[in-house]
Amino acid sequence: MFGIPVFELSWLVLGLLAAGAITGVLAGLFGVGGGAVAVPILYELFRFMEVPEEVRMPLCIGTSLAIIVPTSLRSFYAHRAKGAVDMSILKKWAIPVVAGVVLGSIIARYAPADLFKIVFVVVAGISAIRLLFGNDKWRLADDLPAGWIMKSYGVLIGVLSSLMGIGGGQLSNLFMTFYGRPIHQAVATSSGLGILISIPGALGYIYAGWPRAAEFPDVIALQPPLALGYVSLLGFILFIPTSVVAAPFGVRLAHALSKSRLEKAFGIFLLAVCLRFLISVIT
Repeated sequence: MFGIPVFELSWLVLGLLAAGAITGVLAGLFGVGGGAVAVPILYELFRFMEVPEEVRMPLCIGTSLAIIVPTSLRSFYAHRAKGAVDMSILKKWAIPVVAGVVLGSIIARYAPADLFKIVFVVVAGISAIRLLFGNDKWRLADDLPAGWIMKSYGVLIGVLSSLMGIGGGQLSNLFMTFYGRPIHQAVATSSGLGILISIPGALGYIYAGWPRAAEFPDVIALQPPLALGYVSLLGFILFIPTSVVAAPFGVRLAHALSKSRLEKAFGIFLLAVCLRFLISVIT
């Protein structure tokens, strides 16, 4: 199929299904939408399929954003059922976050491949340091800001999330904990933010990558019906079934962990992702 030996394709499919399950669990556990896991896995998949470096990373990110859509929906409704989501924050951020995602999608159309990796490393690194070595004294204020400051944070989260292929969880978790919100509430609210980011983000990457199929006619992964712009339908189809089923398990685990353990687990997870992409940039 598509020039790939059946044996290797079978293992690839199984690997993606397993990765989808891990993505779903992490989406529920950390409220991250699973993008920080999906992007590096998809990067290796498209490397195997010989997708050129200049389009590989945005293809990973666009596909990740599409994958996040159903996972975030499932995770958000599960967290909201437990009464842990702060809906007032989501209402304040709705328009600014979407505006940021649109801006990020426009940047993605013209940005070099390494920009996506650098953004990933910087944000994941800061988040990991805060969670692993910080304490409750690491605060900017005791409550969330209001007015244009809050809206500016929303735009920034939207831009960075769309350039990382994440649902905004690690950024909003970092932001909310810096302003005194408990980690469990930050995680739950972040799951809702994933919906605001992933839907317009996926559409934006379809737009950003639309001309690329004609520019790379020999790259099967970019050609319809396997892909729409920078969204791989193959990756989308293989990830979704197990990620949607697994998300509620992560939610239950999140509510079973203490504040300290949840922060440390989230920090280690982000540090591993940071190191993965730093190595990729260097080499």
